[in-house]
Amino acid sequence: MATSRQALVQLQLAQAREKIITCELCPRLRTYCTGIGEKKRRAYMDWEYWAKPVPGFGDPNARVLITGLAPGAHGANRTGRPFTGDGAGYFMYPVLYNTGFATQELATSRDDGLKLRHAWIASALRCAPPGDKPTPQEIRNCSVHFKAEVAALKKLRVVVCLGKIAWDAYLAFLKNEGVIERRSAYTFTHGADYLLPNSLRLLGSYHPSLRNTNTGRLNKAQFTRVFMKAREYAGLE
Repeated sequence: MATSRQALVQLQLAQAREKIITCELCPRLRTYCTGIGEKKRRAYMDWEYWAKPVPGFGDPNARVLITGLAPGAHGANRTGRPFTGDGAGYFMYPVLYNTGFATQELATSRDDGLKLRHAWIASALRCAPPGDKPTPQEIRNCSVHFKAEVAALKKLRVVVCLGKIAWDAYLAFLKNEGVIERRSAYTFTHGADYLLPNSLRLLGSYHPSLRNTNTGRLNKAQFTRVFMKAREYAGLE
Protein backbone atom coordinates (compact mmCIF):
# COMPACT_ATOMS: atom_id res chain seq x y z
CA MET A 1 0.00 0.00 0.00
CA ALA A 2 2.80 2.39 0.94
CA THR A 3 4.57 1.58 -2.31
CA SER A 4 1.47 2.41 -4.37
CA ARG A 5 1.03 5.72 -2.51
CA GLN A 6 4.66 6.60 -3.18
CA ALA A 7 4.25 5.70 -6.85
CA LEU A 8 1.23 8.02 -7.06
CA VAL A 9 3.19 10.89 -5.51
CA GLN A 10 6.04 10.34 -7.97
CA LEU A 11 3.57 10.31 -10.87
CA GLN A 12 1.87 13.52 -9.72
CA LEU A 13 5.20 15.30 -9.32
CA ALA A 14 6.40 14.07 -12.71
CA GLN A 15 3.21 15.35 -14.34
CA ALA A 16 3.56 18.70 -12.58
CA ARG A 17 7.19 18.92 -13.67
CA GLU A 18 6.32 18.32 -17.33
CA LYS A 19 3.60 20.98 -17.29
CA ILE A 20 5.96 23.48 -15.69
CA ILE A 21 8.81 22.88 -18.13
CA THR A 22 6.54 23.24 -21.17
CA CYS A 23 4.52 26.21 -19.85
CA GLU A 24 4.03 29.17 -22.21
CA LEU A 25 1.44 31.14 -20.21
CA CYS A 26 3.58 34.28 -19.84
CA PRO A 27 5.08 35.42 -23.19
CA ARG A 28 7.02 38.30 -21.59
CA LEU A 29 8.82 35.95 -19.23
CA ARG A 30 9.49 33.29 -21.82
CA THR A 31 11.02 35.87 -24.18
CA TYR A 32 13.17 37.27 -21.37
CA CYS A 33 14.45 33.88 -20.16
CA THR A 34 15.24 32.46 -23.58
CA GLY A 35 17.01 35.72 -24.47
CA ILE A 36 19.24 35.41 -21.40
CA GLY A 37 20.04 31.83 -22.38
CA GLU A 38 21.13 32.96 -25.83
CA LYS A 39 23.23 35.96 -24.75
CA LYS A 40 24.60 34.38 -21.54
CA ARG A 41 26.90 35.98 -19.01
CA ARG A 42 30.60 36.02 -19.85
CA ALA A 43 31.45 33.75 -16.91
CA TYR A 44 29.03 31.12 -18.19
CA MET A 45 29.66 31.21 -21.92
CA ASP A 46 30.41 27.47 -21.94
CA TRP A 47 27.09 26.63 -20.28
CA GLU A 48 23.98 25.52 -22.11
CA TYR A 49 21.39 27.52 -20.21
CA TRP A 50 18.24 25.73 -19.04
CA ALA A 51 16.17 28.80 -20.05
CA LYS A 52 12.84 27.06 -19.39
CA PRO A 53 10.41 27.34 -16.46
CA VAL A 54 12.04 25.77 -13.40
CA PRO A 55 10.20 22.96 -11.58
CA GLY A 56 10.39 22.32 -7.87
CA PHE A 57 13.05 20.11 -6.35
CA GLY A 58 13.37 17.89 -3.32
CA ASP A 59 12.04 15.02 -1.28
CA PRO A 60 8.60 13.65 -2.36
CA ASN A 61 7.99 12.92 1.34
CA ALA A 62 8.79 16.51 2.32
CA ARG A 63 7.40 17.86 5.55
CA VAL A 64 8.76 21.34 4.87
CA LEU A 65 8.02 23.44 1.79
CA ILE A 66 10.49 26.25 1.06
CA THR A 67 9.22 28.81 -1.41
CA GLY A 68 11.04 31.76 -2.94
CA LEU A 69 10.26 34.42 -5.52
CA ALA A 70 11.58 33.18 -8.87
CA PRO A 71 14.61 31.62 -10.59
CA GLY A 72 17.72 33.78 -10.78
CA ALA A 73 18.43 34.96 -14.32
CA HIS A 74 21.91 33.39 -14.28
CA GLY A 75 21.20 30.99 -11.42
CA ALA A 76 18.25 28.60 -11.76
CA ASN A 77 17.45 29.92 -15.25
CA ARG A 78 20.94 28.66 -16.15
CA THR A 79 21.08 25.47 -14.08
CA GLY A 80 17.44 24.38 -14.07
CA ARG A 81 17.20 23.85 -10.30
CA PRO A 82 15.97 26.30 -7.63
CA PHE A 83 18.65 28.34 -5.84
CA THR A 84 21.43 26.56 -7.72
CA GLY A 85 24.45 28.41 -9.09
CA ASP A 86 23.83 31.85 -7.60
CA GLY A 87 24.61 33.88 -4.50
CA ALA A 88 21.30 33.14 -2.77
CA GLY A 89 21.88 29.41 -3.12
CA TYR A 90 25.49 29.65 -1.95
CA PHE A 91 24.13 31.26 1.22
CA MET A 92 21.11 28.97 1.66
CA TYR A 93 22.33 25.44 1.01
CA PRO A 94 25.05 25.46 3.73
CA VAL A 95 22.30 26.38 6.20
CA LEU A 96 20.05 23.60 4.86
CA TYR A 97 22.99 21.19 5.17
CA ASN A 98 23.75 22.24 8.74
CA THR A 99 20.08 21.90 9.74
CA GLY A 100 19.76 18.45 8.16
CA PHE A 101 17.68 19.34 5.10
CA ALA A 102 20.41 18.94 2.44
CA THR A 103 23.04 16.28 1.81
CA GLN A 104 25.77 18.77 0.86
CA GLU A 105 26.62 22.43 1.23
CA LEU A 106 27.30 23.43 -2.36
CA ALA A 107 24.73 23.63 -5.17
CA THR A 108 26.28 24.20 -8.59
CA SER A 109 24.27 22.19 -11.13
CA ARG A 110 21.37 19.76 -11.50
CA ASP A 111 23.90 16.92 -11.57
CA ASP A 112 26.02 17.84 -8.54
CA GLY A 113 24.57 15.05 -6.38
CA LEU A 114 22.80 17.32 -3.89
CA LYS A 115 19.58 15.90 -2.46
CA LEU A 116 17.08 17.30 -0.01
CA ARG A 117 15.76 15.49 3.05
CA HIS A 118 12.24 16.22 4.32
CA ALA A 119 12.11 19.40 2.20
CA TRP A 120 10.84 20.60 -1.17
CA ILE A 121 11.90 23.88 -2.78
CA ALA A 122 9.57 25.72 -5.16
CA SER A 123 8.93 29.33 -6.14
CA ALA A 124 6.00 31.65 -6.67
CA LEU A 125 7.16 32.20 -10.24
CA ARG A 126 8.90 29.58 -12.38
CA CYS A 127 10.54 31.99 -14.84
CA ALA A 128 13.03 34.75 -14.07
CA PRO A 129 11.23 38.13 -14.32
CA PRO A 130 12.93 41.29 -15.61
CA GLY A 131 14.20 43.33 -12.67
CA ASP A 132 12.92 40.65 -10.26
CA LYS A 133 9.49 42.24 -10.66
CA PRO A 134 6.75 39.87 -11.85
CA THR A 135 3.31 41.22 -12.61
CA PRO A 136 0.34 40.10 -10.47
CA GLN A 137 -1.07 38.26 -13.48
CA GLU A 138 2.17 36.36 -14.00
CA ILE A 139 2.07 35.18 -10.39
CA ARG A 140 -1.57 34.16 -10.83
CA ASN A 141 -0.69 32.26 -13.99
CA CYS A 142 2.02 30.36 -12.14
CA SER A 143 -0.17 29.44 -9.17
CA VAL A 144 -1.53 26.44 -11.09
CA HIS A 145 1.95 24.89 -11.00
CA PHE A 146 2.39 25.66 -7.32
CA LYS A 147 -0.99 24.05 -6.60
CA ALA A 148 -0.07 20.89 -8.50
CA GLU A 149 3.18 20.40 -6.61
CA VAL A 150 1.64 21.14 -3.21
CA ALA A 151 -1.22 18.73 -3.90
CA ALA A 152 1.29 15.92 -4.44
CA LEU A 153 3.21 16.63 -1.21
CA LYS A 154 0.91 14.86 1.22
CA LYS A 155 3.16 15.06 4.29
CA LEU A 156 3.69 18.82 4.46
CA ARG A 157 3.54 20.36 7.92
CA VAL A 158 5.50 23.60 7.50
CA VAL A 159 5.84 26.27 4.80
CA VAL A 160 8.82 28.65 4.86
CA CYS A 161 8.38 31.72 2.64
CA LEU A 162 11.58 33.50 1.62
CA GLY A 163 10.76 37.17 1.15
CA LYS A 164 7.57 39.21 1.07
CA ILE A 165 6.66 38.48 -2.55
CA ALA A 166 6.77 34.73 -1.89
CA TRP A 167 4.80 35.32 1.33
CA ASP A 168 2.12 37.35 -0.46
CA ALA A 169 1.91 34.83 -3.30
CA TYR A 170 1.45 31.96 -0.86
CA LEU A 171 -1.25 33.84 1.06
CA ALA A 172 -3.03 34.57 -2.24
CA PHE A 173 -2.87 30.85 -3.00
CA LEU A 174 -4.34 30.02 0.43
CA LYS A 175 -7.13 32.56 -0.01
CA ASN A 176 -7.97 31.23 -3.46
CA GLU A 177 -8.09 27.69 -2.01
CA GLY A 178 -10.43 28.84 0.76
CA VAL A 179 -7.92 28.08 3.54
CA ILE A 180 -7.84 31.67 4.86
CA GLU A 181 -10.42 34.44 4.68
CA ARG A 182 -8.08 37.42 4.43
CA ARG A 183 -4.40 37.95 3.80
CA SER A 184 -4.16 40.93 6.14
CA ALA A 185 -4.30 38.61 9.16
CA TYR A 186 -0.80 37.36 8.32
CA THR A 187 1.94 40.01 8.46
CA PHE A 188 5.33 39.34 6.89
CA THR A 189 8.41 39.86 9.02
CA HIS A 190 11.58 37.86 9.39
CA GLY A 191 10.70 35.17 11.91
CA ALA A 192 6.94 35.47 11.33
CA ASP A 193 5.22 32.37 12.71
CA TYR A 194 1.56 31.48 12.18
CA LEU A 195 -0.57 28.38 12.63
CA LEU A 196 -2.86 28.21 9.60
CA PRO A 197 -6.48 26.97 9.66
CA ASN A 198 -5.37 23.83 7.75
CA SER A 199 -2.91 23.06 10.60
CA LEU A 200 0.19 23.91 8.52
CA ARG A 201 2.75 26.17 10.15
CA LEU A 202 3.72 29.27 8.14
CA LEU A 203 7.16 30.78 8.75
CA GLY A 204 8.65 33.90 7.18
CA SER A 205 12.27 34.78 6.43
CA TYR A 206 14.03 37.52 4.58
CA HIS A 207 15.07 36.28 1.16
CA PRO A 208 18.72 35.10 1.04
CA SER A 209 19.49 37.45 -1.84
CA LEU A 210 22.85 39.19 -2.02
CA ARG A 211 21.02 42.45 -1.34
CA ASN A 212 20.08 41.10 2.08
CA THR A 213 23.10 38.96 2.95
CA ASN A 214 25.80 41.39 1.81
CA THR A 215 24.22 44.25 3.78
CA GLY A 216 23.80 42.19 6.95
CA ARG A 217 20.03 42.40 6.90
CA LEU A 218 20.05 38.59 6.93
CA ASN A 219 22.85 36.57 8.51
CA LYS A 220 23.37 32.84 8.86
CA ALA A 221 22.36 32.75 12.52
CA GLN A 222 18.99 34.36 11.74
CA PHE A 223 18.43 32.07 8.77
CA THR A 224 19.43 28.98 10.74
CA ARG A 225 16.92 29.76 13.48
CA VAL A 226 14.09 29.72 10.95
CA PHE A 227 15.01 26.25 9.72
CA MET A 228 15.58 24.89 13.21
CA LYS A 229 12.08 26.05 14.03
CA ALA A 230 10.84 24.40 10.82
CA ARG A 231 12.43 21.11 11.95
CA GLU A 232 10.72 21.37 15.30
CA TYR A 233 7.27 22.07 13.86
CA ALA A 234 7.74 19.31 11.27
CA GLY A 235 8.40 16.78 14.01
CA LEU A 236 11.96 16.10 12.85
CA GLU A 237 13.69 16.62 16.21
